[in-house]
Amino acid sequence: MNTLLRANIEKTIGTKISDADFEKFSSLLFEKSFDKKSCLTEEGGQCNYIYFILEGSAYSYITDKKGDKHVIQFALEGYWISDLYSFYSGRESIYTIEMLENSRVLVLNKENFQKACDSCPVLDRFFRILIQNAYVALQYRLAKTNSEDADKRYELFSKQYPDFLQRIPQYLIASYLGIKPQSLSRIRKEITKKK
Repeated sequence: MNTLLRANIEKTIGTKISDADFEKFSSLLFEKSFDKKSCLTEEGGQCNYIYFILEGSAYSYITDKKGDKHVIQFALEGYWISDLYSFYSGRESIYTIEMLENSRVLVLNKENFQKACDSCPVLDRFFRILIQNAYVALQYRLAKTNSEDADKRYELFSKQYPDFLQRIPQYLIASYLGIKPQSLSRIRKEITKKK
């Protein structure tokens, strides 16, 4: 079905997936296109899907009482995105997921997610590793946000996600890093001067 999806699975599990297992999984997904600024899920709604980005980009965020967005996750091609809190618990979404560009995504609903995990051990392993990696990355990010200064956070982000710097608006990167857009502009200018 899709070489990008297959590559994502095989990279995550560290081995090849059989054609039969990949076809079985592919049959559980459907493709959908979304325009820029479309929301996949909204805070307070219900998130019943996990999304894999084929083309385009998205981000998830939470909005505080002042109306300010706090970015939680970015997703470009080859990334998964969802509000896993709502997806697994059945409760209201705590995040909004919005498209940054016109995008094509693969969509997996809860029922088919469960079918994939129940019927195919390699896919159960894949999703376990995917969620485990997301949890570890979130812990690392929280630790760095609370212990590193803004310059260091940006430096780590730019090394870890160089593709994001070209495609994600700077004000959203600033939000993700927990700094003001003006501070990010200053940091970027200082980095440019050093080069």
